[in-house]
Amino acid sequence: MGTKLSLPLKLEGYVVEVLLRDLVGHDRSPASFLVYLSLYSLTYAAGRRNVQLSLKQVAERTGLSKSAVQAALRILSRRQLIRTIHATRTSVPEYFVLRPWAR
Repeated sequence: MGTKLSLPLKLEGYVVEVLLRDLVGHDRSPASFLVYLSLYSLTYAAGRRNVQLSLKQVAERTGLSKSAVQAALRILSRRQLIRTIHATRTSVPEYFVLRPWAR
């Protein structure tokens, strides 16, 4: 993945003040927050609607194992914080970062 993140990353207050504590404390899944933050930086913070990444690419970006990324993606999907689209069963998924608090 050739996308570079220009620092500093600007985050909405909700992401740090509420979502961090909720995913880490309530769901007991710091990995979910890392995955969300990584996808957020590639989409919303970069002015894009979506990003297409393999599990391996997400794992490399976050330093997590592929199984930890899979579990995190399930939590984020269940919490309606991301939407994942697969063109086919074996295609690289496309991720949309959702911000339900911004509605």
